[in-house]
Formats: sequence, C-alpha cells, structure tokens
Amino acid sequence: MATTDPGIRFEGVVKRFGDNVVLRELDFAVAPGERVTLIGPSGSGKTTILRLLMTLEKVDGGVIWVNGRSLSHMRRGERLVPADEKHLRRIRSDIGMVFQQFNLFPNMPVLRNITEAPVHVLGLSRDEANERARGLLDLVGLADKVDAHPSRLSGGQQQRVAIARALAMQPKILLLDEVTSALDPELVAGVLDVLRDIANETDITMLCVTHEMGFARDVSNRVLMFDQGQIVEEGTPEKIFSEPENQRTKDFLQAVLDQH
Repeated sequence: MATTDPGIRFEGVVKRFGDNVVLRELDFAVAPGERVTLIGPSGSGKTTILRLLMTLEKVDGGVIWVNGRSLSHMRRGERLVPADEKHLRRIRSDIGMVFQQFNLFPNMPVLRNITEAPVHVLGLSRDEANERARGLLDLVGLADKVDAHPSRLSGGQQQRVAIARALAMQPKILLLDEVTSALDPELVAGVLDVLRDIANETDITMLCVTHEMGFARDVSNRVLMFDQGQIVEEGTPEKIFSEPENQRTKDFLQAVLDQH
C-alpha cells in the first residue's frame, strides 16, 4: 500500500447498541500526521469512534481502515473475512489511546507503568525501555517522579504519566478521549500544554474528543461537529469556532461557552 493512504478511514460505518443507532453510515478520513478534533453533544457517537478504533467495540456495518489496512477484516485470498486476534493486535500496535480515567497500574511505580508494555509487547530490553520512558517523563514534565506510585500523584500528573505511557509504544496514531474531563480545573492547563507540545514537536496523527474548545482551536487542523452519529459540519478551527454555518454547531458552541 502507498503511504498516501489516510491514517484512519471510516467507510459507511454503522454502530448500534440495541435499538439505538449510534453511528449511521459514517464516512470520514484522517490523513497521516493530521490532528482532528471531534466535538458535539454527549451521546453523539464521538467516544464510540475511538472505542471502535481500539477494537473495544465491533462495527455493525461498513469498514474501518488504519494505515491502509482494514481493522475489522483481513484478506484471505480474494475475500475479506472477519479479523482474528493476531490481526487486530498487529493493527492496534499503531494506535495509542489516553482515556478519561488514567488506568495506571496502582501497584507499580511510574517508570514500570511506562516500560511494561514496551518490554512485553515490543520486546525492548529493560534498559532501552527505561531510557525511552525517562525521555518521555522529561517531555511531560515529570522527570522527578520515576519512582512514585500513582496514588502519590495528582490527577493531572497521573494523566501526564498516561500520555507518556501511550507514547512509549511509539504509535503512529494517538487517540485522546476527554483526557481532561476527570481533572480539577486548575490541573487541566498542564495536561493540555503537554499535548500541545506533542502536537507541535511530533508528526503523530491525533484524533481527539474534547469539550475544551480552546485546546481544539489550538491543536487541530480540522474540527468535526457530530450530532446523532453523523458529521453535521467540518472545517478549520477558525471556521468552526468563528463562523459556524450549521445551526446545531452554533447552538452547541453557545451552550459550551456559556458553561465556562
């Protein structure tokens, strides 16, 4: 496959939970190195998109492509058949995700939290993994916390460790799911600053779900407004935040800005 393949492509993707259709024939693509933010009301399908990419949920229709390979299916001869676990693991290795809840291992110090997957999944030596982890802790401003246990860290620090842990796998794609929503307001800025630095200093593809409109404006190349499982408007941050055309977008932004 040529490298011109979009990093992520959804083709006619349908996702249902019971009778509730969360995504309806969804089509969109994210180019390699592009930073795209998904905004919209709760329940509009944004987090479901990230969960599908992490294979925490399965599609009910359509195909998801990651770096030119189908996520949900694999080739067997001429046919596309449902992917097996090995195929999923191989594609998922290109994707890192940072969740709302930090999901750190409470019984391991910070350094081990970050090195565990690179050693066991990527096969790095403990020394290589430690060196990479220390560099990332430096990047997220926690170089002095290598031996601390998560319970001794603030929520903002735990979230920065979670970001370092995702980056330790050197993913091509980073998914961010409301990474500041569980944090106290005074801790939000530090985490967003770290993500801004990553956006500015790496060519990682970022797909981000957030209610932080200032952050979306700063880091995104493109913003997609979701409502009821469909994209109702998309454009540059300037266009979406300064001159939205769709009434749903206008109403949503008004509501979000009123809360702040």
